[in-house]
Amino acid sequence: MPRVQQTEWDAPDCSQWIAAIDAAVGQYPAGTVVLLAHSLACTAVAHWAKKYNRPIKGALLVAPSDIETPAYTFPSTGFTPIPLEPLPFKTIVVTSDNDVWVSAQRAHYFASCWGSQFVNIGDAGHINADAGFGPWPQGMALIQQF
Repeated sequence: MPRVQQTEWDAPDCSQWIAAIDAAVGQYPAGTVVLLAHSLACTAVAHWAKKYNRPIKGALLVAPSDIETPAYTFPSTGFTPIPLEPLPFKTIVVTSDNDVWVSAQRAHYFASCWGSQFVNIGDAGHINADAGFGPWPQGMALIQQF
C-alpha cells in the first residue's frame, strides 16, 4: 500500500499536502484509489477533493482533527476553513468518544456534511500509536467496504 510522503509535518501547508495527494493519486487509473487519511490529513483530503475533483474509489477518514478549535495551536497554513461540501466519492469517518483533537459530535458533523458513513469506536483516543494502536483489524475491515 503506497504512502503519500508529505514534506512538512511540524508546520504543514495545505497546498503542499494536497499537491502531494494529487501527484500520488495521479499515478493510478481513475476510480481505483482508496485513500486512508488520519487526523489533519482528513481535512487535506476534503481540500484535495474540492480543488482537483479526481475520481477515486473512496476514502477512510480516521480521527479527523478539528483544526478550527482553539486546542490547535501549532502552525499550519491553508487548512481552514474546513470544507463542508459533500465529497464526490464514498467515505467513512471513524472517530472515538475521547479524542483530544475532535469531539465525537464535531466528527459526526463532518461526516454528515461530507456524506460519509459514520463509525464511532468508543474510547479509543486519537486512534493512533499513542492511543495503543498498532495493527488495526477493524480499520482493515472498513477499508474492505470500498
